[in-house]
Amino acid sequence: MIYKEFQNLKLSALGMGAMRLPVLEGDDSQIDEAAAAQMVDLAMKSGVNYYDTAWGYHSGNSERVMGRILKNYPRDSFYLATKFPGYDLSNMDKAEEIFEKQLEKCGVEYFDFYLFHNVCEMNIDAYLDEKYGIFDYLMKQKKAGRIRHLGFSAHGAYDVMERFLDAYGKEMEFCQIQLNYLDWSFQDAKSKVELLKKWNLPVWVMEPLRGGKLASLQAENEAKLKALRPQEGIPAWAFRFLQTIPEVTMILSGMSNREQVEDNLHTFAEDKPLNQEEMDALLSIADSMVKNSVPCTACHYCVSHCPKGLDIPKLISLYNEHSFTGGGFIAPMVLRTLAEDKRPDSCIGCRSCDAVCPQQIKVSEIMADFAERTKPNA
Repeated sequence: MIYKEFQNLKLSALGMGAMRLPVLEGDDSQIDEAAAAQMVDLAMKSGVNYYDTAWGYHSGNSERVMGRILKNYPRDSFYLATKFPGYDLSNMDKAEEIFEKQLEKCGVEYFDFYLFHNVCEMNIDAYLDEKYGIFDYLMKQKKAGRIRHLGFSAHGAYDVMERFLDAYGKEMEFCQIQLNYLDWSFQDAKSKVELLKKWNLPVWVMEPLRGGKLASLQAENEAKLKALRPQEGIPAWAFRFLQTIPEVTMILSGMSNREQVEDNLHTFAEDKPLNQEEMDALLSIADSMVKNSVPCTACHYCVSHCPKGLDIPKLISLYNEHSFTGGGFIAPMVLRTLAEDKRPDSCIGCRSCDAVCPQQIKVSEIMADFAERTKPNA
């Protein structure tokens, strides 16, 4: 296992994200705890010491399950991270209530790392509003030792991050951003890394595989990469890209099964950054991938706010497939297997999903377009 220095700590370069744990019967709220425990045990025995969860992951059950699993290990053998759920504006006046509940759910007396969750366009004003007292409360917990290291995650644009840093940057110790070779240009992640460098903040990475979309590529693109590194797996290229960026300290991977853990452990057994030819090839492939796709990462925030109970990430995945192929039979075929009230045309356009989407996707517009594209005789 590769390790990175952070202040006086030695962190595994690979962290285990607990947003995509194995589930039962396809229900995101029902974690397969036995399978998750086996994954954590393998990770722990292989040197992974950083575990990241959050209030809303798996409909609120991720913190509980991770807390129970990690109880089996000495408290000083792992670092636990969770976050204040500011992606939901109704939580802004509940900092104390939520923090105390998180400690209870995780079964710990302190968090090694705690983050302002998902700083973005929809919540930056509220995060900076002193009437909610979020920053003051979290700083108080840090001084009391209940938060060891304080940082923030951000899905917002560069200027949003700047506003947050101008207000609280002196007290932040790290920042977690969506960073992968697809988003290096697509979401201007390169500029965000440069911004954090100016603030001397190490980068924590989320979505290194873009919700699994970089785990496999079109055959011609895979062939290009195999010609450069015959022994390297396709998912590993995404991690090697991140190993090439010196500001990156922590890379979180939301692993869903034991095989993914084993594969990632193999990758992180050594540090193998890309050379310029490899970097150019990878970024060229990225440019070819983002022409028409909707940048959903299947975080499921939208699902919990949809009054119609639509499986929005699945529908967007089908929408992307339909767009990539210029039609085709797969998306219409799958849609026909869904209950009539769970299809895109069931969206009522209330925009509740839009308000909580970390990617700022106009979900209601996508659903309307999808419904139009796939209606009979469209």
